[in-house]
Amino acid sequence: MVANNSDFYQIGASLSSDAPSYVQRQADEKFYQKLREGKFCYVLNSRQMGKSSLRVRTMQRLEAEGTVCAAIDLTGIGKHKVTISQWYGGIVYALVESCQLEEKFDFDWQIWWQEHQKILDPVRCLSLFIEQVLLKKIQQPIVIFVDEIDRVLSQDFSLDDFFALIRFFQNQRVDKPIFERLTFALLGVATPSDLITDKTQTPFNIGEEIELHGFQLEEIQPLIKGLQGRFDNPRRVIEEILDWTGGQPFLTQKLCKLMVDESFKDNPCTVSELVRAKIIDNWESQDNPEHLRTIRNRICSDDQRASYLLELYHQVRQSGELASNNSIEVSELQLSGLVVKRQDKLKVYNHIYREIFDSNWIKKQLNNLRPYSENFRFWVASRGADESRLLRGKALQEADEWARDKNLSYQDKQYLAASKEKEIQEEIAAQEQEAALSRERMDKEAAEARNQLLSEANKKAQRRISIGIVVLVLAILGAATIGLSSRNQMKKTQEEVETVKQLNKLAGELENNSKYNSEEVTFDYNEALRLSALSFNINNHSLKQALVFVAESQVYQQLKKMKEAEQEIKESQKNLEAADQEAFDSSQGLQIQVLFQKTHGSLLAHNKKNPQAIESYKTAFKILKNYPNETNFTKNNQLITAKNIESVHRDLIKLISQNNIESELKKEVEASFTKHLYTQLEDFLKVKNWESADRQTDQLMLNLAQREKEQYLDIDSINNFSCPDLKRIDQLWVNADNRFGFSVQKKIWISTGNRLVIKPEDWTEKDVENYLRFAKTVGWYEGDFVGYNKLMERIKQNSTKYRGSLPFIKFSNRLFFSDARNLLLSRCNL
Repeated sequence: MVANNSDFYQIGASLSSDAPSYVQRQADEKFYQKLREGKFCYVLNSRQMGKSSLRVRTMQRLEAEGTVCAAIDLTGIGKHKVTISQWYGGIVYALVESCQLEEKFDFDWQIWWQEHQKILDPVRCLSLFIEQVLLKKIQQPIVIFVDEIDRVLSQDFSLDDFFALIRFFQNQRVDKPIFERLTFALLGVATPSDLITDKTQTPFNIGEEIELHGFQLEEIQPLIKGLQGRFDNPRRVIEEILDWTGGQPFLTQKLCKLMVDESFKDNPCTVSELVRAKIIDNWESQDNPEHLRTIRNRICSDDQRASYLLELYHQVRQSGELASNNSIEVSELQLSGLVVKRQDKLKVYNHIYREIFDSNWIKKQLNNLRPYSENFRFWVASRGADESRLLRGKALQEADEWARDKNLSYQDKQYLAASKEKEIQEEIAAQEQEAALSRERMDKEAAEARNQLLSEANKKAQRRISIGIVVLVLAILGAATIGLSSRNQMKKTQEEVETVKQLNKLAGELENNSKYNSEEVTFDYNEALRLSALSFNINNHSLKQALVFVAESQVYQQLKKMKEAEQEIKESQKNLEAADQEAFDSSQGLQIQVLFQKTHGSLLAHNKKNPQAIESYKTAFKILKNYPNETNFTKNNQLITAKNIESVHRDLIKLISQNNIESELKKEVEASFTKHLYTQLEDFLKVKNWESADRQTDQLMLNLAQREKEQYLDIDSINNFSCPDLKRIDQLWVNADNRFGFSVQKKIWISTGNRLVIKPEDWTEKDVENYLRFAKTVGWYEGDFVGYNKLMERIKQNSTKYRGSLPFIKFSNRLFFSDARNLLLSRCNL
């Protein structure tokens, strides 16, 4: 009898297409019907929920109707480190094998792949293979199943293009009916947001999600058959099993098999007894094939993530159910399989999980996760006196992340607060590096805009050449004088295009060089491309060439090729001198002169020709001074930038100081530089670029306090800071957004119980407590101090909260942040 065969039930691995214990669920029919209709489908769920078995059964049904089904298991692709080319090649190989292209069509896929990969990137090769090989050789409908799709997350390269390609095939159906015969099905343990970062290219918003639930009572008839003949009431046995497993497929099949084996004993156990004896008791050693350990590892493998998941699971377990949301933590907990969402409520999946993963287990895992346990124990033992045990650097950052949103003990809070207080000055000092990263991000964004502008400009140039050719042809057929003019114009345009090409080539060389050169970058790849693109906005040939040559000179200087830099600056000068007076005096002409004089001055200074260098910088400064409107960097598509203007001021001040000359000029330049820093601050505040405005405020205050070399404010510089300037800076912030400003911070400072005019040595524990209350109110502290980048991100995301959080300001490494803030807010009747 079939009931006497304990092999009736299968534990682990995919069930074969004819497995007698296969349970057909609602998902089976929906998956099958949607794929028949050519819909892109995805089944994303926790492990051992029957996804692969569903794929096998669905493929069988589709193939019976004439559909060609190709199965790709990503477990076998990229298990070890592979290149992106090898990964896509593995996809093609899997399609060839699954569709038997070699046997049926004598198709040598390796030759095809090698030939096409010489001229196309791997994504395009896969696209071409599917369109020109797969869909042409196979005339039936094709469904490509990709199992274990979460394996893409283990690669060192982005596979966003793979998912974008799936979307491309779906969209192409309108124009190319051949793609109506093609569809995809993805299966794995992930969320759509895990798999693709570019939300504009995701296929998941045009696909069908197939929800895979546990076994329901009305679906379990196949399981009952395996118990018939061994139990008087097999349905009652199955109901008891489902009561324990909640219908979880793996556990249900396992318990059914165990019950059949148990039925042959003289005194068989009940379902409950068997669950405790064979599954719950000593579960880690009995968990074969592995299931419970998979859940544990999914939750606890990543220490940074585990604490959040354990806390969330604890809340679900304690309350019985918890309202679900779309957070990453909720998705991760669901993918572990430990909880399930029913009617928008999270619940523990079944009684077995509740018994094994109980409150003691949660507590044990949390205790194991504390990343600073050893140092913490020694610090507590010393009653907080052993400062060597306080966290610093990366260790403190990891602890900060670990502690966020946790209900920490009082001693934990004390320990982390003491560590943060010790670390805070180093963190503030590190803001310079953060500023560089911020500039890099902004440069990257600007580069994208410049590349677009450059592309349009190149098209414009090509149109000019084409027009020139047409005019030339007409001239040959018509008048010789017109022909000569057209040829001259075309020659100029070709010269312009060639010089821009040369600049772009140098920009590429500069980018490669910057990757391996740790020296300060004064002129980078993005700036070279920006000027290259903007050159096409200049109609005057001489000015255009002068700009490009001066940019090339700057590139060569950055590359330490001074001979070439000198040659390019001479070419720039030659073109400037060739420009007519109207062009020379135009806004573009004046800006190019500033760039020329700045670049020439830098070259002269490098060659130790300081008097000549000073004259060049003075000329640039006079242009900026006499033509403020024409050289206003805040206008759109200006050739000159705030950084260029800052460079003119800084370099001229440095040269004057080194040579001990023209003290009055130095004062004038310094005053002009301060004015420029104010202008930058006003510009950042105007567009509500809070992070840049905050960093600019820091730079401006260092300039006003003459502390740029030290890069922080100390007690004396705070006490002697100019009141008119402090009030002006405050008013600029308040006018930009009434949430911000020193005066706003002062009101919050007082309202949270803080005293004014406290000497650092007079601070009490009560003052520290009040300061933390202030820091919490303005968003700097929430059980621990919030990192600067995290603070700025929160401010960007919320336009109404975080009153008083800015400006932030950098203080002395020897001056506690709280002391410095108190001194600053006590000044000038803010």
